[in-house]
Amino acid sequence: MQNQRRSDGVDDPGRAPAVRAAVLRRAASWLVVLASLGAAVALHVRHPDALVTLLPGADMRDLHVDFDTFWHSAVALVGGADIYETPAKLTNLNPPLLTLLLVPFAGVDALTGYRVFTVFTLLVVVVAVLAVARELRLTRPVTALAVLAVLASSPLHGTLVLGQIYPLLLAGLVAGWIAERRGRPVLAAVLYGITVALKPSLAPLLLLPAVQRRWRPFRAGITGAAGATLLGVLAAGPSSAFAWLRIAVSEPVPDTVDNASLPGLAVRFGVPSVLGALLGAAVLVGTLVWMGRHRERIDPAGTAPWAVLAAGLLFSPIAWHNYLMLLWPGVLVLVPLGLGAVAAAALAVAVVPVSWNAEWTGDSIAADVARSLYFVVLLAHWLVFMAMSTRTLGRAAVPDRS
Repeated sequence: MQNQRRSDGVDDPGRAPAVRAAVLRRAASWLVVLASLGAAVALHVRHPDALVTLLPGADMRDLHVDFDTFWHSAVALVGGADIYETPAKLTNLNPPLLTLLLVPFAGVDALTGYRVFTVFTLLVVVVAVLAVARELRLTRPVTALAVLAVLASSPLHGTLVLGQIYPLLLAGLVAGWIAERRGRPVLAAVLYGITVALKPSLAPLLLLPAVQRRWRPFRAGITGAAGATLLGVLAAGPSSAFAWLRIAVSEPVPDTVDNASLPGLAVRFGVPSVLGALLGAAVLVGTLVWMGRHRERIDPAGTAPWAVLAAGLLFSPIAWHNYLMLLWPGVLVLVPLGLGAVAAAALAVAVVPVSWNAEWTGDSIAADVARSLYFVVLLAHWLVFMAMSTRTLGRAAVPDRS
């Protein structure tokens, strides 16, 4: 009778640790959800001037400052001027390709362009989340909760208020991931490459096919990134490439709480940023080496690409909290892998508004630790994605054309 019970898995002592671990994981995840929602409510009460309330504002120079920067560069491109020498308050840190894509907005005033861009990018985010949910065959209730969580999130609010390009990057990443799932790895790599051409800090993603020895997708990704970059340079003039490289190399690591990268963490605690960069490089290289050693088990349409992206953001000199939206597809992938509670926690922490930082003032270790919340969130994403990167998602039986 005892043997029978064990063969049925009822009293199998080997299962007990796994069951306990699953119960603890779910309990911890739901505790994070409750804490995040509670913190969000409390912070919105204490700081009613939340990001989302700033959306209707008309101040382009100090409020919607990122789009204002992009708009001035687009106007300069149309007028044949230097896209990196404009009256904008901030320096344009993006390669010429972005300016080329935003040329249509040069035909309207900055505020009108911003409002059109905001509506467009909001739709892009919602469509991207729905596309991922559809691809994963998530249920309607789960999809609806995911969309609501995204709409309530601080990274989305910050992106829309500032007029940032992360929704465009999200669209490119989702398109590439869907192509990978549907057995089109070369197309996926090209789409990833074009996305990297818009934001080179995402370049580590192009190395995933290389460590897996999938050489055709690797070459396609590099070619896509190079071709898209060249298109932008030709449109803006060869000097724009050198100007952008000079700006990218000389830009210091910002000492702000919104910077979730390891170099940013180092600066926050008074440590030279180079030490944070070295640790970030170790995380990135370690991620790629591990995936290379386990390449037969790594699913490029699972959490692996999002693990590489998270590692790249930890290494990058600048990884704003708003970058978190680029990892949301990977969070949704956790649901069919059996980590629905963890996915809920990952979406919930993004709901905590940036007014969190206003609660921690002064020069103390405790305040610095509390202001490192965004780093902890990014690190947790990387750890979870790494842990699940060998889990394979169910998908249509389409031949791998790599």
